[in-house]
Amino acid sequence: MIMVNVPARAGVLGNPSDGFHGKTLSIPVRNFRAQVVLFEWEKIEILPGQSDAGNYGSIDEMLVDIRLNGYYGGMRLIKATVKQFFDYVKANGLSIPSRNFTLRYTSNIPRQVGLAGSSAIIVATIKALCQFYGVTMDRAIMANHVLWSETKELGISAGLQDRVVQVFDEPVFMDFDRAHMERNGFGKYEVVPKELFPRMYLAYQVDLTHKDVVHNDVRKRWECGDTDVASVMEKLGANAAEGYAALKNKDLDTFKACLNKNYDLRASVYPIAEKNVRMVNIAREIGATSKFPGSGGAIIGTYESETQFTELFQAFSGIGCSAVKVDI
Repeated sequence: MIMVNVPARAGVLGNPSDGFHGKTLSIPVRNFRAQVVLFEWEKIEILPGQSDAGNYGSIDEMLVDIRLNGYYGGMRLIKATVKQFFDYVKANGLSIPSRNFTLRYTSNIPRQVGLAGSSAIIVATIKALCQFYGVTMDRAIMANHVLWSETKELGISAGLQDRVVQVFDEPVFMDFDRAHMERNGFGKYEVVPKELFPRMYLAYQVDLTHKDVVHNDVRKRWECGDTDVASVMEKLGANAAEGYAALKNKDLDTFKACLNKNYDLRASVYPIAEKNVRMVNIAREIGATSKFPGSGGAIIGTYESETQFTELFQAFSGIGCSAVKVDI
């Protein structure tokens, strides 16, 4: 039996410039994980997970499930990943044993709060398939196939940084320079020692509703040559590079300032839901740094002491949010 665990992901600096040829610094968040278990079986069998429920105790329970998981669960992610894996095998002329399998997955990564729960399931699946069939795949190439499982197979809009840090299973600084990506098909990836990072917390909503999701047209504006959006994305990437250099030099004051600046730059072009703004402001009023780790619904930042974390925990609990110390 093969068992693969893949952690949640948090963007520390640069996001969302990863989708605009920028730079990002991201970390695994081991407080949460997706798990795939795979073993040989007489036929191919994909077992439903908790997000594939078809039985409900009430209509309210069903509506909550739809709100969190949409109308599709995790099985489509698994199927898309299996296809991408065998596309890789075929394209590279690999000879693999003729074996069938049963696969099941679970995940405790909070949904809809920007912690890369979907890509965690996909990464766990493709890593399990590689083990099962004895296939070695370069990590940068694997990250591409994880991305394509969502974009090419399912038509899901997805950022670039999520699957990179989850495939590498370590903190990674990523440079998605356009010319480099056009030549190589992937960005420049540099593993970062986890010991460099200061104490960090993650706070996330536990009662996310559709009204908390704010739609935006930033991608369309960027594609149309909007100079404001282009300028902000360039500044986000430069800020990530500055913060990463400060982290390596153990200049934590500059690193922390770059975290706050990341959110401020983002907020200058993206609409921010009221509750998300409140989360950021609460943390800063207490003296912690704060920014989004992903698309919204959660914030990440640094804290100075156990006393300050207790303040954060209590303040977030008061507005229906949970807070954890990040395990990198």
